[in-house]
Amino acid sequence: MMLCRARTVCIHNALSGHLGPHRRPRPGQTVREMDRQMLAARINDRCRLVGTFTLRSGQIADYYFDKYQFEGDPDLLREVAAHAVALIPAGTEVLAGLELGGVPIATALSLATGLEAVFVRKAAKQYGTAKLAEGGRVAGRRVLVVEDVITTGGQVAMSTEDLRGLGAIVDHVLCVIDRSNGKHDMLREVALSVSAVFTAADLEAADRSTPKAEEAPS
Repeated sequence: MMLCRARTVCIHNALSGHLGPHRRPRPGQTVREMDRQMLAARINDRCRLVGTFTLRSGQIADYYFDKYQFEGDPDLLREVAAHAVALIPAGTEVLAGLELGGVPIATALSLATGLEAVFVRKAAKQYGTAKLAEGGRVAGRRVLVVEDVITTGGQVAMSTEDLRGLGAIVDHVLCVIDRSNGKHDMLREVALSVSAVFTAADLEAADRSTPKAEEAPS
């Protein structure tokens, strides 16, 4: 994965050769990108909570990674989107953010690139339009699934099949953090490839490299 050094750049440069001229941002539109390692450290510092937590499995842990902390922080979310833009496959027409964590990521990427976004429910609502994918049309269009964190990929696989059932062309998922350790069996079963801004190892390395409060100089 090509890493971007800290600098102020025009999104046009990040998109060149990925989304094509029809998806270029407005002239002069810029984002400030921090170094990827620094961003990993910032995310880890913001999201890694220390304490006593009960996990979904029922196990007790002494720390918890609260992904919504970075998703709700406008500075971190903007930086994440800046690094994720270059991972969007050429020809992508629609960004499909999965309920719930994929929605802010897809929205940030939509603002950064001009690509249309839709928001995919885990189940179609039973009232109103009764849609599974909220927003524009996906049938016959090349759709990129967007997720915040992938562990097993089970929900991504199910949502991919749901989108294909609506006529979408889906063969790739982009996530912010891949915690699967490369175990993408469920995604391969539905012919889905994966790109990630960070892996779990990246965040672990950031945690080891960040001075703890008791180690910080006075």
